[in-house]
Amino acid sequence: MKAPFWIGIAVLVTGIVSLVVPFPHNQRGGFNAGVPVGVETRHEDKVSPFVSAVMILGGAGTMVAGKKKS
Repeated sequence: MKAPFWIGIAVLVTGIVSLVVPFPHNQRGGFNAGVPVGVETRHEDKVSPFVSAVMILGGAGTMVAGKKKS
């Protein structure tokens, strides 16, 4: 099988997983008043369903394109 087919599978699986699994990210904020004062917050947000749908459709399209004979 061709490389675009396998890339399509990877994008498709990533799109499906992004619907369910939240991706964590950290933010750090603070100020310096003689002594550094900082706060670190952690958020876990899911990707927009629109972005997931684009990834799923793009992965499926890439799989179809990779499967065709040239």
